[in-house]
Amino acid sequence: MKSLPAGHDLRLPAWGPYTKQYMGISHISDQARGLRFDLSLMPGFYRRKIDIPSVLWESGYHPWEATADYSFFSHRHELEWKDEVYTDISFSRLDDNSRLVRARFVNQTNHAQNLVLHWMASLQPPRLPGHREIHVCAEARLPQGAQWIDSLDYKELTFARSRPSDGLVYDGYLRGETRGQHYTGGSAIGQGFGTDEGDLLLYEVQLNTSLREGTFLLRYQASHNGNLDIRIGQQSYRLNVHKSEELRTSTIHVGEIPAGSFSVELYGTGTGAIIIDGFTLVEQADIEVVSFPDLPWQTEPELLEGPVTGSLILRYDNCPYHYGLMWNFPDVEVRQYKNDELDRYARHTVHNHVDEVLLGNEKGHFTNIFMRPIHLNPNSSITLHGMVCSGSYEEVQAALQQFSLKDEQCEIVYQAARADLNRPSCYPTGDTYLFSQQLMRATLLTNTVFPVYTKRSYIRHNTPGRWWDSLYTWDSGFIGLGLMELDAQRALDCLNAYLTEPGDSQAAFIHHGSPVPVQHYLFLELWNRGQAQAYVHALYPQLRQYYLFLAGKIGGSTTDTSHSGLLKTWDYFYNSGGWDDYPPQKYVHAQSLEHTVAPVITTSQAIRVAKILKMAARMSDAWLKDIPEYEADIRLWSEALEAYAWDEEAGYYSYVVHGEDGQPEGILRHTSGTNYNRGMDGLYPLVAGICTKERAEQLISALFDETRLWTPIGISTVDQSAPYYRADGYWNGAVWMPHQWFFWKTMLDLGHPELAFRIADTALTVWKRETETTYNCYEHFIVQTGRGAGWHHFGGLSAPVLNWFAAYYERGKVSVGFNVWMLEQSFNETLTTYKAEFCYEGATDQPFSLIVNMASGHQYEASSTGCVVNWTMNPCGGLDLVITDCLPQAAIRIQTVDA
Repeated sequence: MKSLPAGHDLRLPAWGPYTKQYMGISHISDQARGLRFDLSLMPGFYRRKIDIPSVLWESGYHPWEATADYSFFSHRHELEWKDEVYTDISFSRLDDNSRLVRARFVNQTNHAQNLVLHWMASLQPPRLPGHREIHVCAEARLPQGAQWIDSLDYKELTFARSRPSDGLVYDGYLRGETRGQHYTGGSAIGQGFGTDEGDLLLYEVQLNTSLREGTFLLRYQASHNGNLDIRIGQQSYRLNVHKSEELRTSTIHVGEIPAGSFSVELYGTGTGAIIIDGFTLVEQADIEVVSFPDLPWQTEPELLEGPVTGSLILRYDNCPYHYGLMWNFPDVEVRQYKNDELDRYARHTVHNHVDEVLLGNEKGHFTNIFMRPIHLNPNSSITLHGMVCSGSYEEVQAALQQFSLKDEQCEIVYQAARADLNRPSCYPTGDTYLFSQQLMRATLLTNTVFPVYTKRSYIRHNTPGRWWDSLYTWDSGFIGLGLMELDAQRALDCLNAYLTEPGDSQAAFIHHGSPVPVQHYLFLELWNRGQAQAYVHALYPQLRQYYLFLAGKIGGSTTDTSHSGLLKTWDYFYNSGGWDDYPPQKYVHAQSLEHTVAPVITTSQAIRVAKILKMAARMSDAWLKDIPEYEADIRLWSEALEAYAWDEEAGYYSYVVHGEDGQPEGILRHTSGTNYNRGMDGLYPLVAGICTKERAEQLISALFDETRLWTPIGISTVDQSAPYYRADGYWNGAVWMPHQWFFWKTMLDLGHPELAFRIADTALTVWKRETETTYNCYEHFIVQTGRGAGWHHFGGLSAPVLNWFAAYYERGKVSVGFNVWMLEQSFNETLTTYKAEFCYEGATDQPFSLIVNMASGHQYEASSTGCVVNWTMNPCGGLDLVITDCLPQAAIRIQTVDA
């Protein structure tokens, strides 16, 4: 593995599938400003309709194939379902600045077709989160020599009343940061600052020129008339602020200020919340010079004639790049859509065959290369080629002149790029799943967007689906686990994006959504695949910081406020385990019981993460001192779950109710009197690995009981026999992949390879059936029908299907549970010998399993040191190893016994 990237960005090229509007290819025009260029290809029927490949709802296109480095990716756009009339659209790397564009039209009907293809090019500024309006910033225009102090450039921000989020600010924002319109830096300090007397902002200011009649000017927005106390150096002032729906300024005369360094402190007085954009110090006579005009986004280009027939150059004001477009279809009209969306407007104007400029709301601009008509005979196809490039005007001109759009040469480029697709080497038994795996690979790899804002910068970011224009912590853990099967660097970058430097006082990790620490599991899996020492040394301190916050030990964390020792994360998100409508979770919020009720999963996850970090800590003498703390935490939390959460009558661990004094009082019950936690949360101590053998078998029985949690399509989130089970819920009444992955790994830890296979095989079969039917990669599956639902291009929580396929069908793959820390492992070139040395975290008398995928067609024997190994061949062709009597460190060897 290469070294970790600086910051939270992904090591991906400037050209990629980064759009947030219409599927195609994008180029990062200006990363610092979050500016993106999009080119989308939109097929349709001539003088009938245009199909818009919107990324925000089901719109007829499907991710089809992709390489991890975006040297090639494609999508299929269905014009007549299913594969009657369709267009395969792909983008292939030519060099760092240009991409081949290919559109293959296929008519598999017995009728001739008249088709069209629209190239739609646009410049896309950043938007406020949630696909809202374009983000408009202002510019501070000041007298010469004056300095604008952005509100985010503080040295210290302290709220008089501490907040749970002080050490874990959402989305990697700064403490107090708010994003909004017309701020000079795009952000301001808000979040209720000034509501309480004593709220403090401290700045260190360097004044280069002394002021004789100095004036302090503050730009702000206030919820009430009030005031703000200001301290400049050793002098104190009171600034009157006025209620305003918009940003405004107020000033105070501060007199003579010598040049040099000094502090500026802003104190809330409790008179109302205030949003602070920033401030400056200027001479009284220069106040009228200060202004804050908005910085407009120029998205309409100048259209410049290209150097060859069938080419065009786009020049945008305030954009560092020119963009060149080139095509090889003769019947073309260049048009312009002056509108901010095409979903409705392009459809509305599809019969406008007259105007070259289609004038809409003028809030956006699309340059349209309109190719028509494209005639297809019955049962025929046609392929069109083009090119898009970026650079200076001279560079774009040269690229357009030098590239040949001859079909034969373009097809050579296309085939060479497509040859780099990472196709797995699998057992023949896995062939039936290859197409469904292909769709998931393409979806996961291309679910990447730009810009996403965190830590005062714009980054490329993996998203579970483009509907989520944001970070998402637990989803991204599973994205990383899926990427691990495709490209180690992509997986590592996904992990790195959510970790922060040790000592970060405002973000123990990057937090958005459910605080399920999947990053630690991704860390373990990556280690067990590659055993890269430098990687462990780089990541362990950051993962430890993440853990310490979840354990309630740093940063003002409020996860550990009860006297039972049980953890809860309600102060950070409503969702404890990612399962939005999980019945007891919904009840806790409906009854405002967050302060007194703890779930099971949070403590269970903390136990398992402590065990992972304990294994990692043995890799450095400097970390050995951390091990006693992990052991103490594991002991404390395990005892708490056993003492307070176990419900013998129900056979589940339960939500625990505490009194106002923090003392545990009993379990949370439904109005029927039954345990409210009959579902996945109630089984999570299995994942933690703390149950006795007898209790583990009891929970496993519930897990695979067809009247309770097991269904024909996998594990239900909620026990089907519980009175609060529903058929119409989001998680309640549905089967999802992510928690099944945890229980699959747990079955390996508990020495039940047959049950592990049952989970994986059922999931792969369900996934195959749905994706082959719809070409969609869904979030979850409805128990009643077995059909997919939710977001249709979902790469996040559905990614375990890639792990299961690799575990059982890809040659040369080894899968273990959570208790194994590989020290060294290797196959020989022919995959007929496997050696491994490992540490084992489980109990000596607990059997556990490994899945080892050797070469087919051989007889094998196993030998071991420090453990006993038995193996059988599983239905897929790999070996299921069951290991018993294992010491804390052991070694195994599997080799062919063939002559």
